[in-house]
Amino acid sequence: MSFKNIAFEVKEKFYYVGFGKDVEKSLTTLTEQTLRDLETILDTIKADNEARGVIFHSLKEGVFLAGVDVSIIQSLETAAAAAEGSASGQALFNKIEDLDIPTVALIDGFCLGGGLELALSCNKIIVSDSSTTKLGLPEVMLGVLPGFGGTYRLPKKIGMAKSLDIILSGRQVRAKSAYKMGLADFIMPKERLLTLAPEYLLKKVEPRKKNMTDKVTSFMESNPLTKGIIFSKARDGVMKKTKGHYPAPLKIIELLENHSSKSRSAYLEKEASFFGELAQTKQSEHLINLFFLHDNSKKYSKSTDLKNVSTGAVLGAGTMGGGIAWYFANNNIPCFMKDINEGALNLGLKQASSNFSSKLRKRRMTRDDFNKKMSSISPTLTYSGFHSVDLVIEAVVENMDIKKKVLSELETKVGPDSLLTSNTSSLSVNEMASVLKDSSRFAGLHFFNPVNKMPLVEIIKHENVSQNTLDSLYKFVVETKKTPVIVNDGPGFLVNRILCAYLNEAGFMLEEGYSIEDLDRVVLEFGLPMGPCHLLDEVGIDVSQKVGKVMYKGIGDRLKPSKILDEILELGCLGKKNSKGIYLYDEAGKKGEINPEVRGLLPSQTKSSSDIAMTERLIFPMINEAANCLKDQVVDSAANLDLAMIFGIGFPPFKGGLLRYADDIGADQICEKIRNMSAELSSDRFALSPYLSELSKQGKSFYS
Repeated sequence: MSFKNIAFEVKEKFYYVGFGKDVEKSLTTLTEQTLRDLETILDTIKADNEARGVIFHSLKEGVFLAGVDVSIIQSLETAAAAAEGSASGQALFNKIEDLDIPTVALIDGFCLGGGLELALSCNKIIVSDSSTTKLGLPEVMLGVLPGFGGTYRLPKKIGMAKSLDIILSGRQVRAKSAYKMGLADFIMPKERLLTLAPEYLLKKVEPRKKNMTDKVTSFMESNPLTKGIIFSKARDGVMKKTKGHYPAPLKIIELLENHSSKSRSAYLEKEASFFGELAQTKQSEHLINLFFLHDNSKKYSKSTDLKNVSTGAVLGAGTMGGGIAWYFANNNIPCFMKDINEGALNLGLKQASSNFSSKLRKRRMTRDDFNKKMSSISPTLTYSGFHSVDLVIEAVVENMDIKKKVLSELETKVGPDSLLTSNTSSLSVNEMASVLKDSSRFAGLHFFNPVNKMPLVEIIKHENVSQNTLDSLYKFVVETKKTPVIVNDGPGFLVNRILCAYLNEAGFMLEEGYSIEDLDRVVLEFGLPMGPCHLLDEVGIDVSQKVGKVMYKGIGDRLKPSKILDEILELGCLGKKNSKGIYLYDEAGKKGEINPEVRGLLPSQTKSSSDIAMTERLIFPMINEAANCLKDQVVDSAANLDLAMIFGIGFPPFKGGLLRYADDIGADQICEKIRNMSAELSSDRFALSPYLSELSKQGKSFYS
């Protein structure tokens, strides 16, 4: 019996079912064909009265099953069709659970979504002790819930509280944690999984010893009165984190709270029904689109002549340089960190150490790993050793003359094949390239701050950059687990240009008398991670003012900055970096009350309007500027622009991105609102983008 994606064989009456026979894909998923083949195999096994057991395993290193093929969910056009698809998957995994012989899932690498649901339907789960072994149910990140019985079986395996944490967060659990919590029954080296599978398939699982926390949690879960507290806390946590914008987490809580005591068939019927409802929400549609956008961004040229980055260097230490040095070290790339004085180098090392320390505290790295990674950063005051470096990232002060001088000097210190880049956030990459003898190997490589948290990297082209350089940098960014977007040179490039329109408008609204509280509140309720006033503090009032002036010079009156930042700077307020900006901050950097000095700069008479009007006045200028970016060919598509805005500033994923959100409203309505703002405020800031105007005239959308 032969199958396309599954290897199927029998040894001494043990049935071995191996996933990942299809060598074309790096990650194995459950496709429709795989599910049909699996059903045929299960029927064959059930008919064999001499069968001793079933061993599910993977033919690919580093992945057991990465879940159900997401395109299947995307293809389900109605709630009824989605519920039916869920029920079919449930029935298939019920067949595994109902076999009269023992079953085991051998997990090495990723076991996510439908992969974990399959494993949960087995009698036992054995994980490898590899650092790449991770288990999870990430369906909530696609706006749905686990629909193949995962919400039914996981609580029975590890309890309700731990299950809620995993299902609601979509987080991935490492092998040792999975074993400790009882999700995995045994843990062993990956080389022994298949060898010992028949023995451990029949081996009794010894009950785990419970600590006091486990005992208290078990009591709470078994008591109807205290069980309600678990769900109440879970609901409060979801609302605090999502502000109710995501329906899936709340549906998951409703399902588990109201139906977990029902029979398997009754419960699974509800799970399928809830899955069907969620699969048709706008949030799920947008999150699935984002999944494919992000997945496509990981694909790069496989040309063999691309530069491999095995050594790196950063010019300019301090906060940003230290963050980039951390980035190299975190990806096991030894690097130099150069500056002109010891104080800056110490600050850079402190920043890198701080980033690693958070992993150390959370036990995601050992002290030995910490020391090893920190020692891979070599602080230096000279260019000694730079001749052998593969990639240099310049991160000195944002001053064109200084950057040109540093890059010109750098070119003479490195090898002929070294990649040279600048981490500029707003200055012309074309102008920087003009001082280099070989500018074909130079490009902008703009990281967002803080480097250890922000996933986006803008790769900035200039007139003479080679395609090989762009492809090599793209490959490097993907392999170091960040999200690249290639953009053309221009003031602020892509994200900062659009962001500038938003922050500028917030400044003008403050000058008019809108309150700091209202501006930050409406944006948080819209779904952005922080309001414009808080964001200005995070970026730095001085940095925001400087970039704003660069943008004004490059773009013109449409991005004319307000005067409020100049006035705040005159008070000596830099933002979070010196503990006082629009808000005040404690020694740990935690945001406190509004700075009374800044409040004193604002009109005494507070202005107000509807939340919708305030939100539109902040967000619609971003849409208008995004349209201008497409007109100016700063970026090649609406999709890549949305990817950049989501991963660069945290634009709400459930809205699908800035331009998906715009398409949901409609170009006609946005144009009308912008024209009204322009008339009301008599400002060139609201000059309507010709690109957006043309979409409205032709009845088109950004994505059409």
